Amino acid sequence: MQSERVERIKYLVGILNQASRAYYAEDKEIMSNREYDSLYDELQELEKETGIVLANSPTVNVGYEAVEELPKERHETPMLSLDKTKSREDLRDWLQEQKGVLSWKLDGLTIVLTYRNGKLEKAVTRGNGEIGEVITNNARTFVNLPLGIPFRGELVLRGEAVISYSDFEEINKGIAEEAAKYKNPRNLCSGSVRQLNSEITAGRRVRFYAFTLVSAGEEEGVRTEYFRNSIDEQFRFLMEQGFETVEHYPVSGGDILDRIDFFEKKVETNDIPSDGLVLTYDDIAYGQSLGRTAKFPRHSIAFKWADELRETTLKEIEWSASRTGLINPVAIFEPVELEGTTVSRASVHNISILRSLQLGIGDRITVYKANMIIPQIAENLTAKEAEAMGKSPAGEEGDAHLVEIPACCPVCGRKTEVRQVNDVKSLYCTNEKCAAKQVKAFTLFVSRDAMNIDGLSEATLEKFIDSGFIHEFADLFHLDRYQDKIVEMEGFGEKSYRNLMESIDRARNTILPRVVYGLGIANIGVANAKMLCRYFDHDLKRMQEADVETLSAIEGVGEVIATAFVNYMRDGDNLRKIENLMEELRIEIPRIDAQSQNLAGLSFVITGSLNKYASRSDLKEAIEQRGGKVTGSVTGKTTCLINNDVASTSSKNKKARELGIPVLSEEDFLGQYGMEIE
Repeated sequence: MQSERVERIKYLVGILNQASRAYYAEDKEIMSNREYDSLYDELQELEKETGIVLANSPTVNVGYEAVEELPKERHETPMLSLDKTKSREDLRDWLQEQKGVLSWKLDGLTIVLTYRNGKLEKAVTRGNGEIGEVITNNARTFVNLPLGIPFRGELVLRGEAVISYSDFEEINKGIAEEAAKYKNPRNLCSGSVRQLNSEITAGRRVRFYAFTLVSAGEEEGVRTEYFRNSIDEQFRFLMEQGFETVEHYPVSGGDILDRIDFFEKKVETNDIPSDGLVLTYDDIAYGQSLGRTAKFPRHSIAFKWADELRETTLKEIEWSASRTGLINPVAIFEPVELEGTTVSRASVHNISILRSLQLGIGDRITVYKANMIIPQIAENLTAKEAEAMGKSPAGEEGDAHLVEIPACCPVCGRKTEVRQVNDVKSLYCTNEKCAAKQVKAFTLFVSRDAMNIDGLSEATLEKFIDSGFIHEFADLFHLDRYQDKIVEMEGFGEKSYRNLMESIDRARNTILPRVVYGLGIANIGVANAKMLCRYFDHDLKRMQEADVETLSAIEGVGEVIATAFVNYMRDGDNLRKIENLMEELRIEIPRIDAQSQNLAGLSFVITGSLNKYASRSDLKEAIEQRGGKVTGSVTGKTTCLINNDVASTSSKNKKARELGIPVLSEEDFLGQYGMEIE
């Protein structure tokens, strides 16, 4: 079947790219040359048989191009917006007795693609609905977009270019300046798709999901009318051409509410950004017969998740300092119930947002949970009412009503400064020795993935710093000097003190990746720390002596991370503190031999509960000790998904099946890859 061959193509592209990267970038072999050639030949044959060639296929080389500006082009068919509702009952009533198709409303950038003679000819952004920008070169770098398809007539379709949450987080990790990090995947995607240099787009891992077949011209000898009056059949046709489509389901008035509930539960864990749903009549002729209003077509309607808004009163703005020096404004308001939990605070993120809301103490505000998770301020009712009356939000007080930006750091009292990065203004503490930076740094150092010292909460660390007990990491291992004072502190006693000392003593026996991560070097997360330690054979001195060029050459590091690491290790005070710390620790060097690295070059995803391992973190650690890699989302590069509920209909299981990636139970995985628990 065509669908099975499409899935096989996706699998072969993934495994061959994985093998090439391991061979050329990591100096490792995960398959023999003979096996690679055999799979490569199979891929070529399948591409020839199906006419489907994916943009990231090893059989094609996509050249990068740069232009001075993106040309504009008028759409043959205007792209209208959809009418919207936040009522589930409205959706059901809108559908009436008709059959419909319900799908995600993805939160990215809409693209129109044109194929002729089986080849991608043109890609144009939505623009203003009438005129868009031609981004064909950039579209050729989308990781899952077919450059060639079996259909030989003219094919025009629409879809959404998106960047997944997991890829968004990875890209942000490579940006040292906190204020310069991208705020959400949609903004990053929009900028990535519209780059003048397609090489930049290629590095952003943009994906394309088709959602509408606009037209399909006649193809000699092929019946195309079979899909023309059914949206569901059009989706099936597009999938047969090699396109990934938005997740969609046929619905009727009897089951649409249940399907909405399904999407609502899934939105919290879905890796692809979405801001609602789209309902379309499955009967295309019927939908078209309804015509359109001045603004909207009548064949489809959008459903936006209804934000649960609560009105409350702003009590204060708390300024929260971080170990990077960034000072974030946090709104404190009268507690309200939102999505089943009591909420009394919400981040305002930066000064630009603070000022746009015109916040003042005592203002009436509305709050909600973005994507039903993160508390946010929706609007300032006081300012809105004042503006409607043509007055200042505070009457005669004017700007004096607005929350004052602190001139001094709320922690150390030293001068602050406002910095503007990418049109966003944020507040920073200028004192490199600020205690807040120390508290946050110590909090990271004692965290579970670092030194894993129990009994040292942020509040306790703050007390110890204020009391002068600790100035650098090594001081934590000499808290016994202050036993008499600690046992007298509020919340402590002899038992709490003994437990803390035992935890600190256990932490002396550790491994180098935990130490490197715990140092808090900008952009060095748990995975990067492990990768660096493996690369330098767990030799700290070699790591400290490495230059930017050497570090940048390591896959997954890059110049930003390399520069931050080198700058940290070139600082004399940092080196002195590291030396003092290492005198307190007993570092275990893992013994690595070729036989123990049987998972080298392989990538796994773990989901669900486990039986043999205490936690997913433990299994992840075991895999990484054998040279494997554990990621958070299933992609074409994933070797297998580990899930004890093999038959689950979860998004990860479904994605694995779509990509032809095995789903193994914990026991089957351990047996297949020769892993035993002692």
